[in-house]
Amino acid sequence: MRTKQHAAQQLPLAFAHDPATGRDDLLVADPLAAAVSVVDAWPHWPAPVVILTGPVGCGKSHLASIWRERSGARVIHPLAGSDAARMAAEGPVLFEDADRAAFDDTELFHVINSVRQHGTSLLMTARLWPMGWNVALADLKSRLKAATVVEIGEPDEDLLGQIIVKLFADRQLSIDEKLVSYIVRRMERSLAAANDIVDRLDRLAWARGTRITRALAAEVLAEAVPGSVTD
Repeated sequence: MRTKQHAAQQLPLAFAHDPATGRDDLLVADPLAAAVSVVDAWPHWPAPVVILTGPVGCGKSHLASIWRERSGARVIHPLAGSDAARMAAEGPVLFEDADRAAFDDTELFHVINSVRQHGTSLLMTARLWPMGWNVALADLKSRLKAATVVEIGEPDEDLLGQIIVKLFADRQLSIDEKLVSYIVRRMERSLAAANDIVDRLDRLAWARGTRITRALAAEVLAEAVPGSVTD
């Protein structure tokens, strides 16, 4: 049965919350340390092509944004007939979501060759390692094997706590440290889950005109991860 309080709720407007994506806003912990080190080391990379891999919400796009701003890289999409290879010859280039965005094997092969020949840099992001990509061209497979691949792992509890605080701060909200610990101990250990929980809490608190409390968090967690909330 719906309570009077639930019946009186209004649907909140879908306000956009732009996350802070500068280098100073990056939360560095063990799962991200290797990837951050590689990005910070540019242009002195061990190989001209670097691939950042990891699950949804792990920080790949944040790091790519930092590197793009630092290097002046241009975004490319290596499709047949595109000018991606030419752009790669002129300076650093960025190709995101390589394992999900359709690309032409031959064009990406030419992009990597341009990078190697002209001494520029290519950063790619993906959920999967290159061996899991849909690549048919043997020469491209060989080039990808020579790339530096850095995997970003799932966050530990300490990093999740920091991320939750940051996500609320991006929305101009502060949250009690004990409540953060309560949430982290009961949530799925992923950045995607952290984003989802913070979004649900923010919207639910707005709809009810209340602050974010442990009871509200328990309600959201019970919906997000059934059976996960115990006193």
